[in-house]
Amino acid sequence: MANLPERGAIDDNSLHIIDDGGVIIEGEKISDIGSFSELNKNISNVKEIEFPSILLPGFIDSHTHVCHYGSRSDEYSKRNSGVSYQQILEEGGGIHNTMNSTSNSTDDQLKQDTLRRLKRHFLDGVLTCEVKSGYAPNLDDEIRMLQIINEIDNKNEIDLIPTCLAAHVTPKSFESSKSYLDSILNELLPKIKEDNLSNRVDIFIEENAFSVSEASTFLDKVKNNFSITAHANQFTSGGVKVGVDNGAVSVDHLEVITDKEINYLSKSETTGVVLPGCSLGLGIPFAPARKLLDNNCKVSIASDWNPGSAPMGDLLIQAALLGSLEKLSNAEVLAGITCRSANALSLEDRGSLEKGKIADMIGFETNNFKDILYNQGKLKPSFICKRGKIYN
Repeated sequence: MANLPERGAIDDNSLHIIDDGGVIIEGEKISDIGSFSELNKNISNVKEIEFPSILLPGFIDSHTHVCHYGSRSDEYSKRNSGVSYQQILEEGGGIHNTMNSTSNSTDDQLKQDTLRRLKRHFLDGVLTCEVKSGYAPNLDDEIRMLQIINEIDNKNEIDLIPTCLAAHVTPKSFESSKSYLDSILNELLPKIKEDNLSNRVDIFIEENAFSVSEASTFLDKVKNNFSITAHANQFTSGGVKVGVDNGAVSVDHLEVITDKEINYLSKSETTGVVLPGCSLGLGIPFAPARKLLDNNCKVSIASDWNPGSAPMGDLLIQAALLGSLEKLSNAEVLAGITCRSANALSLEDRGSLEKGKIADMIGFETNNFKDILYNQGKLKPSFICKRGKIYN
């Protein structure tokens, strides 16, 4: 998983597979990698650790909402009975329900629930995880969420990338979406910057959230001080262009995207993040990952783990199913949850097994790397190395 192209289609022959391989770790980083027999000739005074047959970079989940409290299983049943996600949101449910549950939780309840999800993610091989705020009915609770995400970052094994998604939906306490976005710009973001709570800002561009014009104005004012990303084209078109035009590092969802938008995205440096968990949770078509790759787009795969549209949260299962239904190569799927996910988060120090990169690695008990996706996510890592520390 080294030296793969950042964009476009990849076949399995592009994977650099080292037979009888070895990795030398010094501190938190990979100091060398190659044939074990060759490495063994040139080193001394090292502790040798055996790992399973297949070693990969640790998975990177570039889009999650794991910091929340409460369940929306009742809404899941409603959707399966034919009520749409948008209708539930319009009626005051959906994200608003999670806002209320999260706001009413104690700090300890919110921390423990989030840590429980992250622990499961870690054991499934996710060693870096983006975590969004966005379940807060007011600005004070937004600050609280980001403070808790930052605190948890020091209390769990996964590296967390906090993202401010205050622009998720307009809380009921605000008279208009414009007044809410103005409050984020004038009151919230200066505080986040001052306290170093996040360097990333997200916005949900969609009906019943924020319009294309609102998002364009908002991101134009944000982009000089923060890295930006956007929830785009989940139910309707338009968000991709807003993100690309404002230099977003990624546009995420893309379940509804035109050929014109795909072409526009392909000519940019913005990564398209596809979220199969959302499609599985809502029963809607997957983002057209095959077409995106064939048109030379940058494509990452993430779980979208959240209580409403993507409650499963298993990145490997979702990526494997996406690969099967969208006809993606093993290389495209594995790159989508490692090196290409690192690109979606602007992380240059991880995502591949290379000299100088952080020693984030996972091992699988199989002699054939193709078995990992063949088992559709049920073959889990039996070996985890996070920043040079071994867990097995």
